[in-house]
Amino acid sequence: MTTGGNTAALGRLMARSDDDIPVRTPRAPAREAAERELSDPRYHQHDPNPLQRALNWFWDRVDELFHTAAGATPGGWVGLVTVAAAVVLLIVALRLRLGAIRRTPTTGGTLFTGTPRTAAEHRTAADLLAADKLWSQAIQERMRALVLALEERALLTPVPGRTADEAVAVVGRLLPSYADRLRAAARTFDDVAYGGRPGTEREYALMAALDSDLQHAKPALTTAPARNRG
Repeated sequence: MTTGGNTAALGRLMARSDDDIPVRTPRAPAREAAERELSDPRYHQHDPNPLQRALNWFWDRVDELFHTAAGATPGGWVGLVTVAAAVVLLIVALRLRLGAIRRTPTTGGTLFTGTPRTAAEHRTAADLLAADKLWSQAIQERMRALVLALEERALLTPVPGRTADEAVAVVGRLLPSYADRLRAAARTFDDVAYGGRPGTEREYALMAALDSDLQHAKPALTTAPARNRG
């Protein structure tokens, strides 16, 4: 290059403004500057609140779960829906077959609650409930009529807070030929009153028949003293 050419190139280089020179900022300060800028509240005015973020995270996981299940199920989404429908139908069928989910029966609940009534009044209430096919309530009223009738006949000594199990234990010693039926009646009462199981027409019929039979039953003299226990 000639001397004149060198001189011209040097002149052009010196003539460049400072704006033409690229600025090179170190990486760490640049990142810190960007973070400070993005932390400005004006950039986050429309961000979802913490609850919405949590819900979004939850539904994202649910969506991933369903996609994973669909991928693992033959037929994809159609197969998954078919399986889910089959499970629902199975639950409905079991519910109809078995009735309400039975909780663990609670024995020891007080037999009589509320305003005192006579055996005849409990029996009338039971018959009215049975006429309306309210078997659970009818069974409870009939059991109360059964026990109260024995108290009215002085075969049972009235005891505050007595349970159905306690009552039939005493009566079973007085009338051993009825012991099995009495225990079955007490179990039915406990299941219906405290176990959450719906009563049935057959159970009410058995309870009513036992109540009717006991009205004419007489204890053996050798077992009579047992009536004052329990």
